[in-house]
Amino acid sequence: MVKMKRIPLLPVNLQQAKRLAKPFYPLSRRIYKLFPTLGVQLERCELNVDASEYISISILVFIFWFILTFSSLFILQNIYALRLSINIHLAFSFLIGFFAMINTIAYPNVLVGKRVREIEKNLLFALRHLQIQIKAGVTLFDSLVSVANADYGLVSEEFRKAIKKISTGTPEIESLEELAVKNPSLYFRRVIWQIANSMRSGSDLGETLSSLVESLSNEQRIAIRKYGSQLNPLAMMYMMTAIIIPNLGVTFLLILSSLTGFGITEQIFWLILFFIALFQFFFIGIVKSRRPAMEI
Repeated sequence: MVKMKRIPLLPVNLQQAKRLAKPFYPLSRRIYKLFPTLGVQLERCELNVDASEYISISILVFIFWFILTFSSLFILQNIYALRLSINIHLAFSFLIGFFAMINTIAYPNVLVGKRVREIEKNLLFALRHLQIQIKAGVTLFDSLVSVANADYGLVSEEFRKAIKKISTGTPEIESLEELAVKNPSLYFRRVIWQIANSMRSGSDLGETLSSLVESLSNEQRIAIRKYGSQLNPLAMMYMMTAIIIPNLGVTFLLILSSLTGFGITEQIFWLILFFIALFQFFFIGIVKSRRPAMEI
């Protein structure tokens, strides 16, 4: 089980934050209505906290960063003799605190996305492993144990949960269905539900697994082809924004300075370099986010 002791932008660990955030519970119950899916996300990313508590922790994050930003601005104003009004201090501190709060509320969704990618990256290999075991005459429980003991990342971890429940007396079908309900990956849930339905109806589990492997393989190939087709316009956008436009822009500035006497300082070139680096950072993020988590 993934237990996150710390949350980004939270100055203390999760257990300490729960205690400090208790005064905000009444307010958090009202705010919680604005985020109806937060409870499901928290359960699926396995953060040991309920939705109301987590909203209270987000309010705590807002207060911490508001006070820290306001204090820092006040100290900097005294050191450098800056002339900033109290309204600017409050507005800037509020924006920083609000951004930190929204980032904290969105964090479970980020964790869920990471778990989905990790699960789907190894799902096909684990499914083939399970198929070979079943077709060789191994029982389902022993096959699940074999996959759980293999190195399939979060897929093996999920199967270990089912094995633990089955070992304590829970029926196999019920354990698998409960595993599917709590898992964030649509592909994983579909695989487990079809296995459970096959067991419930008494059909050949080996044939079901063969069908699942073929279907998942085809969907992965389609996803990879779709990703490949998206790379061409992304590459064109990269060439235009990071190569052609900056070169033409610098050339235009040089011509403009020679004709009009417009002075080009070193700071302008550093500013151009900064925006190019910033664009490349976001471009890498876009390409990485669109890359299929599944592998053939």
